[in-house]
Amino acid sequence: MVSVARLVIAAPASGSGKTTVATGLMAAFAERGLDVSPHKVGPDYIDPGYHALAVSSSPARSGRAPRPGRNLDAFLCGPERVAPLFLHGAAGSDLAVVEGVMGLYDGAAGQGELASTAHVAKLLRAPVVLVVDASSQSRSVAALVHGFASWDPEVRVAGVILNKVGSDRHEELLREALDGSGVPVFGALRRVRAVRAPSRHLGLVPVAERRAEAVGSVAALAERVRAGCDLEGLLALARSAPPLPDQPWDPERETASARGGAGPAPGGARPAVAPGGARPVVALAGGAAFTFSYAEQAELLTAAGAEVVPFDPLREERLPPGTAGLVIGGGFPEVYAPELSANGPLRAEVAGLAAAGAPIAAECAGLLYLARSLDGEPMCGVLPAEARMSERLTLGYREAVAVGDSPLAAAGTRVRGHEFHRTVVEPGAGPEPAWGLVRPERRAEGFVRGGVHASYLHVHWAAMPEAAVRFIGACAPPRSGSGGGGR
Repeated sequence: MVSVARLVIAAPASGSGKTTVATGLMAAFAERGLDVSPHKVGPDYIDPGYHALAVSSSPARSGRAPRPGRNLDAFLCGPERVAPLFLHGAAGSDLAVVEGVMGLYDGAAGQGELASTAHVAKLLRAPVVLVVDASSQSRSVAALVHGFASWDPEVRVAGVILNKVGSDRHEELLREALDGSGVPVFGALRRVRAVRAPSRHLGLVPVAERRAEAVGSVAALAERVRAGCDLEGLLALARSAPPLPDQPWDPERETASARGGAGPAPGGARPAVAPGGARPVVALAGGAAFTFSYAEQAELLTAAGAEVVPFDPLREERLPPGTAGLVIGGGFPEVYAPELSANGPLRAEVAGLAAAGAPIAAECAGLLYLARSLDGEPMCGVLPAEARMSERLTLGYREAVAVGDSPLAAAGTRVRGHEFHRTVVEPGAGPEPAWGLVRPERRAEGFVRGGVHASYLHVHWAAMPEAAVRFIGACAPPRSGSGGGGR
């Protein structure tokens, strides 16, 4: 049994103020010296960046590695992994704050409660604090809260934070209405000009693109929450959460188990570690153009034997020295297409790495970067495809199967993923597709070309640790004394 103080911050609907309250609470508690572990329900990559920034000021983390924002997604990872992943991320913390997704009971379309905030709260046995937009109601707030608190008896709606309150009198009316509800009010935030990050075609602008301004935004959120919420009461509520019977997720254990069933990558598995003990270098794209990745991916690659080295394709003209494999996650290359294109030396190195047969895993933004062009700007030319912006938003969970063998999956491997983009790649699949989508629609998607696996589909490697084992198995062993740039 593992005890972690924890709260889930939920809302009746999107736009109620979950991110404001959750991020503000994380920052306010961190400023008080608590080691706060930040989490987000669902596949979203952007909010966790703000969460990580919010907890970074904690004196409890002084001299220690920062805590990344982590996702808890029961669709991508399976319900059975939610609590273990939570315990892994929250290990050693004083408090964990979990921001929900959409409305409290909204989950994967057509699949009941699966992947909803309520589902995750039940899996975590965590108290839920409901953030209510009170801007256009008074006494009716009690009926709203009563409905959410009584809808599912297994969900413990243990408190309310009122948002967008107009005046002292308005707050008084709301509190009077809720007095008999049995759900205590832990705070009231005034209706003020929102403290918000700028948005664009896929939502908030990530922290990596506006860090200095984001620091100010997070500080303002902390001040609002500190002034309007009962932090002591919320902390006591978090500490009332019962112990969890699960064991923390462990990347070392996961990769060790996967080695028995992953099978060799195409061309036969090579030793992950050279006889001299050197680890193969896996370059991990980052920076402002490639901000989307789950923390567990790098942890699994490290556990599988890699030396994971982040680099920024906007700033660096060479791959990290000794690169044997490349991972390019999601992000916004469409925003930085001219700058990425102008970095010809790096594009040439990436193309050379692909030509040498090294494993390259590319998701969404990575797929665009490997194409011939993006909105007319030359890219790496690894894939026989052209990419461009589109008016249409492609969004939703997907179920897929690996069409053939690749550095990530054996043919027939079933996975769950998520698509989120406003771009189009033509053609949408190569002669050897990365995946065959089977739900909610059937189509071929992505490219497998030599050691390259490129797709729009975001997958969570915690649900498929064999991907890390196969990927490292496809890396050439480090050469003795190698110290040059990319291949």
